[in-house]
Order: sequence, then structure tokens, then C-alpha cells
Amino acid sequence: MDTKIKERVDIWLNGSFDEATKNEIRKIQAENPDELTDAFYRNLEFGTGGLRGIMGVGTNRINKYTIGMATQGYANYLKKAWAGDDISIAIAHDSRNNSRQFAEITAHVMAANGIKVFLFESLRPTPELSFAIRYLGCKGGVVCTASHNPKEYNGYKAYWNDGGQLVPPHDKNVIAEVDKIASVDEVKWSLPAGQGGGEHLIQLIGRDVDDAYWNMAGNLSVYPDIIARQHDLKIVYTPIHGTGIMLVPELLKRYGFTHVTVVEEQAKPDGNFPTVVYPNPEESEAMSIGLKKAKELDADILLGTDPDADRVGIAVKDHKGNWVLLNGNQTAVLAFNYLIEARKAKGVSRPGDMVVKTIVTTDMINRIADVNQVTCYDVLTGFKWIAELIKEKEGTEDYIIGGEESYGLLVGSKLRDKDAVSAVAILSEMAAYEKDKGRSLFEKLIDLYVQYGFYKERLISITKKGMRGQEEIAEMMESFRKNTPKAINGSPVVQLLDYELRKGKNPATGEEWDISLPKSNVLQFILEDGSKISARPSGTEPKIKFYFSVNTGLSNAGDFDKVSAVLDQRIDHIIADLKL
Repeated sequence: MDTKIKERVDIWLNGSFDEATKNEIRKIQAENPDELTDAFYRNLEFGTGGLRGIMGVGTNRINKYTIGMATQGYANYLKKAWAGDDISIAIAHDSRNNSRQFAEITAHVMAANGIKVFLFESLRPTPELSFAIRYLGCKGGVVCTASHNPKEYNGYKAYWNDGGQLVPPHDKNVIAEVDKIASVDEVKWSLPAGQGGGEHLIQLIGRDVDDAYWNMAGNLSVYPDIIARQHDLKIVYTPIHGTGIMLVPELLKRYGFTHVTVVEEQAKPDGNFPTVVYPNPEESEAMSIGLKKAKELDADILLGTDPDADRVGIAVKDHKGNWVLLNGNQTAVLAFNYLIEARKAKGVSRPGDMVVKTIVTTDMINRIADVNQVTCYDVLTGFKWIAELIKEKEGTEDYIIGGEESYGLLVGSKLRDKDAVSAVAILSEMAAYEKDKGRSLFEKLIDLYVQYGFYKERLISITKKGMRGQEEIAEMMESFRKNTPKAINGSPVVQLLDYELRKGKNPATGEEWDISLPKSNVLQFILEDGSKISARPSGTEPKIKFYFSVNTGLSNAGDFDKVSAVLDQRIDHIIADLKL
């Protein structure tokens, strides 16, 4: 065993750790030394989004000690940043195993540092945490979740007073404070017994914030009159064992929908996610039970949310009557267009209207916005950048909707993170709107392809696990930087966008320009035929993602299948050319 790893293990075996933890270390030491190495070879990194990792003992795992140390660092920064102010923080958690324990530890450490805590009485969706920060006037927030990761994972996401996740300079400053916590002995786990342990600073919250959230989300409805006509729209909803069950069914009821079926097998919150491998609506397997139910009931729409209810996936019948799962880009196109069209139809659109998407989300949204004279901003991947832009433009432009291809949408600006709860309601309303016109959401999507051009996207994720994983991903990115292809699939590369260097370049002419967005390890190749390829290592998992986008014209709806096959083939050829 490496000397540094052995030192870390010895600290845990001889330090201020509980006996159960020490016994678990000894057991792993005897039975699986490789696992012990992985658990201690590094300190779990507190990144710009917080912590995320496998649960277990060790410095490279999510456990009460790594959670406590992270919280102490965050508390130290809150006290520095808001010196002289009353500081309060909101804390929520999802349905994962140990999430309640981690949320309570976070609450006690914050309280021991003299910070007022609003702790949700039980599990709640991440978007409600973002809403609560703003609603209660908190200086920050924490949600204990690993979003859509497998059951072995948990995590810790930190928020600022605007309800958005940490952005510069706060993200780096919090990381610096967390990195200063060298020992669990530096954590204020609770106030001394004579001071009540800190419980007096912890206030449980629940239904009062739920009601405020439901009222806010209810006001997002665009056509309540159409819902009244189509109230019996057949909706099937699955929370995939997560927090969505706490808010979604009631919100749909308040919208006026009367025919909502919750997928019984996945209705109960359960951190073991017994019916799925990955509790992620991006995965067809996670939506398969819901899809079966939707077919049985001859439903109009199926919707699913991930464990912390910030991602939403949908399925509808296609133009041939077959059930299909829409990808995040298709869902975003429909949602963005719906709100842009509705504002024009109702006469409430303004010159300052704006929408926001990420750089790897379909450029079809840019096209729709441009034709409708709505400003579309592109930001880096991650909803915190959408939240930051909303804050930056507040008072000068009117934010309508933001979204990203990874199944994230945010309608309105009352909270500042992706919100699958309100998205479920809006997407259901969209289905009712199209049904009222005698067509499906999929048929509407084809009409948009005819109107604005047929954009098709695909995502490939390559996972590299273990100690070498991150190095292999870094080597792959470096290879693309140093050996930029002159052409891909026979089409010249006309732009190389390197967000790490914040430089754009035309490889043929040598022309260079600056990229104004913050630094990020992303590469994009723009081809002469309009294709776009993006490479981005994940910030939370040991994987690298490749995003492919191609487009062409679609003269009429009857050509959809033929043109779709051509675009699929173009993506296949690009992937083959890049040898992925």
C-alpha cells in the first residue's frame, strides 16, 4: 500500500472516528485491500458543484465525516462572506440511503457554527430547496443528493442566496475553505450540551413552503382554459422512487388534471431503487415500467422524474402511433417554442424577452428564438450558469425559460435550478394544448422541423473508472487539442472552440477570437455542413461525454422518416471517423 494511503488509513483507525467506522476499515483491510486503496487514495474533491461519490468509509467516500468537513468549510465561508449579517441556510435531501442522516449532520454543524437552519421535515425535491432559499431569505442552502446516479452514490450540493448553485467567486472560495479543514477534529459537530447542542437554531419546515411552491408553479400555467377542456388528459407519472411524489401529483391536481396515474411500482421513495439500475429518466430502462403502464391505459403522455426531481423525461406517441421516449433536446425544443409562441399569441411578448440554453443543447432553439425575435443566450453546461445569467439580466431583460439537453428545464425565475416538478405540469399542459388542436406533441415537433429545420442530436458517454480513469480522460482531451482534425466525415472543420483556453479558431485561415464565457474543459468542432461535435469530461463522474448535432431542411412532414434516417447515418459516420 502506498505510504500516503497508509497514513490516511492510520489516521482513521487511530483518530476521533466511531468504532463502527474503524471496524469497517479493518474488515475491508482484511478482505479487499484494493477497495481500501480506492477508498483512501485521495480526498474526495469538493468541486464547484459540491461533493458526489460512492458511500462508505474513507477519505474518497461520502460519509458523515466527509460531509461534516465539507459543511464546516462552507460554514466558515458563509460567516466570512456575510460577516455582520444574520445568516440562515435551507437544507433538503432526497430519497437516497443515508440522505436524511447527512442532512441532519449538515444542519447540526451549521447550527454549531451559529447559523440558523431551515431543515425540511422530510425528503423534498431539489428545486424546492432552491425555491426555499429565496422564499425564506436564506444566505445559502444545501441539498443532500446524488441526483440520477446509481444507489451506491450520494452527494452534497451547495447553493448561494439567489437560489442558484455556487458560481465564481463563491465556488472557488468555498473550495478553499473546505480544503483548509485538515481533520475531523476541526469540525464543530454540535454546540456544547449546556448550550442545547444547537437544536434551538434548527427549524423544521414543510407544508408552508410546499404551499408557497405550489402557488408559484400554478401561476406558470399558460392556458388554464384549455386544461379545463382537456382536464381528462391521460397522464402517467413515475417518480422513480424519488422525491417527485411529494409535489408532482398535487401540482397536477391544482393545474386541473383529473386523470393522473402514478406508477405504483415506483411510487414509494426508496434509496435502493429496486426497479431500476440507474434512476435516471434519460435511461429507457428507468422509464420502461411507466411506458408499459402508459400503453396499458392508452395514455396521452408519460412523465418521469429522477430521485431529486430536477430532471424530467417524457414519452409520447409518434406520428405512427408508437410510443417513443423524447430526448432532452426534443423536449426543450417543444417547451421553449410553446412559451415563445404563447407569449406572442397572448400579446405579452416584449423586446426584452430572453431564453437561455447551454452550449451543448440543440441550436434549433437558437433558430426558433431568432425567427421570433427573442434573445437566446448560450452558457456553459450546468444550470448554475443559467441561474447566474438570470441574476445578471434581472431588471433589464425578461427571462422566459432555460434548459439543457440533460433533461433540465426551468420556467420562470422564482427559483434558480432545473425544476422537473413544474416542468411535468407545463409539459402536461403542452400535451393538452396540442390534443385540443387534434394532434400530438410528436406531430407538433415534426411541424417545427419543417418550419425551422430538422436538428438531430445524439450523446455518447465513455466511462473510465479507477485511479487511471481521470488521467485517461485528460489524455483524450489533450489528443483532440493537439491533433485537431482538418475534416470530419468529409466536411471541413471551420471552427474549433476551446473553452479551456477561451479561444476560437478557424483551422483553415488561422483566424482566432476570444470566447467570453468562463473557462471550462470543453472542445467543440463546427463543421462546414453545420454539424457540431462537443467533447466534455463530466464534472461529477469519471466519464467523458461526446455530443453530436446535425441538421438539414425538411420540406414536409411526410419526409420525416427518410430525412431522420439520413441524419442518423451522418452521426454514425462522424462517430466512426473519430474512432470513438
